[in-house]
Amino acid sequence: MDKYGLIGHPLGHSMSPLIHEKLFKLSGMDGSYELIDIAPENLSTDVEKLKQLKGFNITIPHKTAIIPFADSLAESAKRYNSVNCINNSNGKFIGYNTDCDGFLRSAELLPIGGNVLILGCGGVGRMIAIETALHGGNITLAVIPQDIKTAQLLMAEILSKCANASVKIELISEVKGDYDLLINATPVGMFPKTDACAVSDEIIENSASIFDVIYNPTETLLMKKARAMGKIAVGGTAMLVYQAVKAHEIWYGGEFAHEDVSEIIKQVENAVDSMNK
Repeated sequence: MDKYGLIGHPLGHSMSPLIHEKLFKLSGMDGSYELIDIAPENLSTDVEKLKQLKGFNITIPHKTAIIPFADSLAESAKRYNSVNCINNSNGKFIGYNTDCDGFLRSAELLPIGGNVLILGCGGVGRMIAIETALHGGNITLAVIPQDIKTAQLLMAEILSKCANASVKIELISEVKGDYDLLINATPVGMFPKTDACAVSDEIIENSASIFDVIYNPTETLLMKKARAMGKIAVGGTAMLVYQAVKAHEIWYGGEFAHEDVSEIIKQVENAVDSMNK
């Protein structure tokens, strides 16, 4: 049996084993997936044990710290200086970033090439903003006052990667205008504070479609409001599952039908909903 896993610290409840085990089953693969808690100070000594795995995922706080232990990096990992997937190729670690694939695949029916309002600019917001720029989107980064400097740094990074990009920065409290797509890349609305919404009803009304990176709850207040207005709203579960799908494609050339992935997304959403009851 080939062994795979997720490293991070601390590792609480995770949907990763559920997702990956279902993907192994679909592939007919005899693979196992475990959670491996590694404290930051132990990464350098424990990394040799990871050679026993055929591949593994990486989460906080190791996404950057793992890079010196990679023998090579794919373009996606170089672009973000962040690795969330390692393929063990005959003892050689090759690092990838599959978060961007998860975003692009889950948002493939959304107008990321249009006028896009992105709430938040750190972590996942940074990746989403860069991918949106690379796909021709006109970006408005909407942030809280204390994040202005971070947004300015991100704006400079976007322009360095995509010189013709259209990017501007606004305070969330001052956002106006119409947007083809509103993306929430903040934790506002995440469980257990599910009664919070990052923007006003007016901004939601002026946005044609919604993408929320949050997957717990499976339907945030932002999404509920958008759907009540008759708008398309996509949650973060699809992104979570599709970044795992990309890992299986990397690890052993896995191939998955769209309807099978959609079924896994539903099963994960059901598991998250049950967990919160």
